[in-house]
Amino acid sequence: MLNKGDFVQVLDEDEEGVVIEVRQGEVTIETKDGFVLTYKTAELLKVNKEQETDIRKASSASLVQSALNDKKMPAKRSFTKEKRSRKDEFVLEIDLHIEKLTKNHSQMEKFDILTLQLDTARRQLEFAIIKRIPRIVFIHGVGEGILRTELEYLFGRYPEVIFEDANYQKYGLGAMQIYIKQNINR
Repeated sequence: MLNKGDFVQVLDEDEEGVVIEVRQGEVTIETKDGFVLTYKTAELLKVNKEQETDIRKASSASLVQSALNDKKMPAKRSFTKEKRSRKDEFVLEIDLHIEKLTKNHSQMEKFDILTLQLDTARRQLEFAIIKRIPRIVFIHGVGEGILRTELEYLFGRYPEVIFEDANYQKYGLGAMQIYIKQNINR
């Protein structure tokens, strides 16, 4: 129960003051700045003068501590990196879209387009085997799946080649990733 002269704080706002009138569930307070405001009794918290200074100290101390914690640099994590050679990091990407392979593709037949794409894939794969490039990504596009089927047949003829779908997040559905087993005797 609040009475005239009690010191109160407003729960949902940053206001406080002295009760100057209590009437039918509504309390009128005068703030430190001299404003007269009316609130419902449930919106106010009665505070003793000793509690008020303690609350202020606690809240300002926690605010200061919170600000200091925010300013601290995050602790560096210690972890050991797996050592990789530069060769492992390099990925050869070959785009087999016909517009990337030739300028005058509009006059070509579908068979000629497919033949050019497969010849390019074969040349690049053999280049990678000779140069000992461990990973290649062939970007073939989604389309009807004819080029993909032919690429699978081509890659299946090389015993040192393992192929799978490329990273979906990076390439989408239209790419294959090739791993070339490195033979030391070569």
